Amino acid sequence: MRSHFRGGSIREKAYIHIQQRIANGTLVAGGGVPELLLSKELKSSRAPIREAMHQLAAEGLLEQNPTGGMVVTQLKREDIIELYELREALEVYAVGKVARAALRPSDKLRLQRLVDEVAGLRRELERTNRNALNSRGMARFIACDLGFHALLISMASNSRLQKIVSDTRLLIRVFGIRREGHDAAALKSIQRYHQQILDAVARQQPETAMAVLAEHIRASRRERLDEYDRWKREMSLRDSVRVAFNRRGMAQQA
Repeated sequence: MRSHFRGGSIREKAYIHIQQRIANGTLVAGGGVPELLLSKELKSSRAPIREAMHQLAAEGLLEQNPTGGMVVTQLKREDIIELYELREALEVYAVGKVARAALRPSDKLRLQRLVDEVAGLRRELERTNRNALNSRGMARFIACDLGFHALLISMASNSRLQKIVSDTRLLIRVFGIRREGHDAAALKSIQRYHQQILDAVARQQPETAMAVLAEHIRASRRERLDEYDRWKREMSLRDSVRVAFNRRGMAQQA
């Protein structure tokens, strides 16, 4: 995602700084945005920080807190569905366009390296007998996954489409940052999808590339929705325990 600010101003730096903190999970969904702390970190007044925050709010990453200030957007289940529908419509169109043209050897090599990196993560996981990737492993995976999809989109040569998809994926990550590390089965599945997409693009088979990418995105949507449902159940259980604990405390005081 890129801002509308230019010239490397403090607003631009604040915009990028806040966006990065959201993307890496330092600022969590539903949590407040510390305006004063940000101004100290960037050694600036609070005015440009607020301007950057308003721009991020307009793009859907932040929202106004009823009690004052801004918080990182907390996606609802319907938001996740809509974002994935948008992503599917645009990415599937883009990969079809890319697959109708000859794939340059240098682009094929770059895409293949990103596919192979996921395979390497799976082998490393199996070799160390861990159940799932740790935070560092997930960071490497996310870089490969985003890199693969972003490179395909960029090859469609449509800057507006590229920005919308980038914005959509970042919004999805606002929730997805909660995900647990992928296990070997998940990595194998993603690697297989990516390899099939790459092979179809290289063979100039747009229908196949579009069908596989659509299936890949739908599978990812199911995973995110399952995660969301588990998270909601956990939140509901915590709230129930908190209410029960408070009632017990009040009864003891009576």
